[in-house]
Amino acid sequence: MGLGPTEFITAVSAPLAKAPHLSRVTRTLPYGRHLIEPDDVAAVVEVLTSGQLTQGPRVAAFEDALAAKVGATAAVACSSGTAALHLILAALDVGPGDICIVPAISFLSTATAVRFCGAEVVFADIDPLTGHMTPQTLRDAAARAPRPAKIALPVHLGGRMADMPGLAKVAAELGLGLVEDACHALGSTRAGAQAGGCDHSSASAFSFHPVKTIACGEGGMAVTNDPALAERMRRLRNHGVTHDPALMVDAALSLDPGGQRHPWSYEQLELGFNYRMTDLEAALGLSQLHKLDRFVARRSALAATYDRRLTPLAGRLWSVRPASDEAPSLHLYAVQIDFNACGLTRDALMCDLGAQGIGTQVHYIPLYRQPYFVDRYGPLRLPGAEVWYDHVLALPLFPAMADEDVDRVVNALETALAPPSVSLTGG
Repeated sequence: MGLGPTEFITAVSAPLAKAPHLSRVTRTLPYGRHLIEPDDVAAVVEVLTSGQLTQGPRVAAFEDALAAKVGATAAVACSSGTAALHLILAALDVGPGDICIVPAISFLSTATAVRFCGAEVVFADIDPLTGHMTPQTLRDAAARAPRPAKIALPVHLGGRMADMPGLAKVAAELGLGLVEDACHALGSTRAGAQAGGCDHSSASAFSFHPVKTIACGEGGMAVTNDPALAERMRRLRNHGVTHDPALMVDAALSLDPGGQRHPWSYEQLELGFNYRMTDLEAALGLSQLHKLDRFVARRSALAATYDRRLTPLAGRLWSVRPASDEAPSLHLYAVQIDFNACGLTRDALMCDLGAQGIGTQVHYIPLYRQPYFVDRYGPLRLPGAEVWYDHVLALPLFPAMADEDVDRVVNALETALAPPSVSLTGG
């Protein structure tokens, strides 16, 4: 006989109670990891026993809660951050013949969402100290475009927000719309504006991949202050289908003689996608959203410990610090390392740390160097992006880490990055 809901929750939750200490037990520190607690398990099990696994009430509740949290009018849940970006661009009528400007340093999704719409990408360089597209690099990219661009997609890399007021000013001069890739930045603020508040953009996209600030397993959210845009994204995430009689165009097909919709009727008004979020994912996301402030605070505390402990490595390693007007929700703790000065390669350092159970990652390879984009647009090198890529490394950062985990990472770095010894013996 199988376990009942209560017994299942108890059995599954017991080991999770020790999750904050997991890194010290396993001695493995990935660069990122979700934190699932017993109440998260209970929220998912409740859906499993509810009889409705998808298109149920949890999705709408998660949408409402997240919109309120970031200060947006509407939120549209979907299957991933990539799907959120694609929905936004599709709902803004980005299509063949259009050009979108994307920062050279980002995950593939920022650029591939543009290509999903049939539009073309022009890559903007980034500030090598922050990884962000800047007002000047946006202007430079627009000047390189073969025709006027339609949309620019600034990325809040690692949770630190790009200069949205400055980018918005340039975008207005150039006649560009702005869409924020905020997949790393749930909970971040800068100059009083929240990531996802859409103060300077048409819409923003979030991701709930397991290494992000809150996790759904997979999942994403598009947020906007434009109700019409939100309604179209809701339709596009479900095959372009409507059940609204006011939008139906074929009365003979869909309406009874009194003008009421047949109980079974629906109409596909345009080509859409299957980008729906399940109630299982939404229940987990809603449970995690209640912990966002705690998760952000813990990430900030760990980053402050890194900042302090890494000070002796100045000159060989420097951390990527937020702007003075910013309170980031850090998805990544990114450092830049002068590998030449340390006398080793990044490959060697990552392998050395990995052998000690310390995971690291590179965020990111410049998008224009990916074979797909080289084949489409030819070879390209942008100086800021190349400097960033040559030096960047993400260190472990997630809420379940203990302070001594940071000490362990820094101690390993101090040993690995020690200046090469110089022989004093003569020949």
